[in-house]
Amino acid sequence: MKYISVLGSTGSIGTQTLDIVRNNDDLSVVAMAAGSNIELLEKQIREFCPKVVCVFNEDKAKQLRENIKDTDTKVVAGMDGLIETAVIETAEIVVTAFVGMIGIRPTIEAIKAGKDIALANKETLVTAGHIIMPLASSMGVKILPVDSEHSAIFQSLNGENRKQIDKILLTASGGPFRGKTREEMKNVRLEDALKHPNWSMGRKITIDSSTMVNKGLEVIEAKWLFDVDFDDIQVVVQPQSLIHSMVQFDDGAIIAQLGTPDMRLPIQYALYYPDRKYLGGDRVDFAKLASISFEAPDMDNFVGLSYAYEAGRIGGSMPTVFNAANEKAVEKFLNRKISYLDITDIIRYCMDNHKKIDNPSFEQILETEQTVYEMIENRW
Repeated sequence: MKYISVLGSTGSIGTQTLDIVRNNDDLSVVAMAAGSNIELLEKQIREFCPKVVCVFNEDKAKQLRENIKDTDTKVVAGMDGLIETAVIETAEIVVTAFVGMIGIRPTIEAIKAGKDIALANKETLVTAGHIIMPLASSMGVKILPVDSEHSAIFQSLNGENRKQIDKILLTASGGPFRGKTREEMKNVRLEDALKHPNWSMGRKITIDSSTMVNKGLEVIEAKWLFDVDFDDIQVVVQPQSLIHSMVQFDDGAIIAQLGTPDMRLPIQYALYYPDRKYLGGDRVDFAKLASISFEAPDMDNFVGLSYAYEAGRIGGSMPTVFNAANEKAVEKFLNRKISYLDITDIIRYCMDNHKKIDNPSFEQILETEQTVYEMIENRW
């Protein structure tokens, strides 16, 4: 039996993680955490019987305690509660599926407690990779990527010498607006941006995919996960989303991981690594597959991707600025307070008005995030 903690159990990755647990009797959930969706969380508690759950919102936590008082599950709240679910003694692996920088501190504490991390929270490495990776190494903890692209790279590197990586080929679908100019995207509606052509994801990441900011975040994440330079990470648009990413080696050989667009595969791979288990679902039928096509990313019209490379190369606190500005801008777009193209305009403004901190501490990362939020609120 493998015991797991799921941080973000009511979100897209969290619910798919629980679907895997549901179909495998050698997995058990001992802790869960959610933001405020106590209706779904209550159903999860009654099905999976975790020892402890965290609801970040204090008032919702109080309400949930009353709702499940007939169970043996303990309900905690806030950041302290989130950390409690991350470091629970019986958990062997922690799925970090919260969206946003809220996931950084629990991840740090879980690593200190010797837990392996199934990483689905991009912000953890984007903003604090210089803290997380050395800490994981010193603790002998595995960081197992859950993003489909990073999982594909991780799988492609199995048995290979990482010092012989020539290039990482990070694939992208191109999103719903592939081929469009900024002029054509001027009047994009929220409903249009939420229609991803291939993947079923949460609202925030779906918007990020449409702007290709998500791919930019993945570039920065890949730099930390696989210890490569930004010049050695190439984004390739692959609209069918069958090739999830590739690695090119010094001898010119390229190893790729292919499969249908199903997030359960990378989640399950992280939970069972280094083993593979049967996973139901569609399979790629190469006899019926008409073609797999490739394009260069449009860095001129999807400027968020070029801003990510710029932020990553500058380093220090600049990736935090990039991430925080995007996070707040997407929140405003989802609430219909700004236009679609304002998202990347906000990122550019915040990067242009930030003085880099070379090697930010965790506290400085949070301070930078707050400063960016205030900068945006004062202008937009």
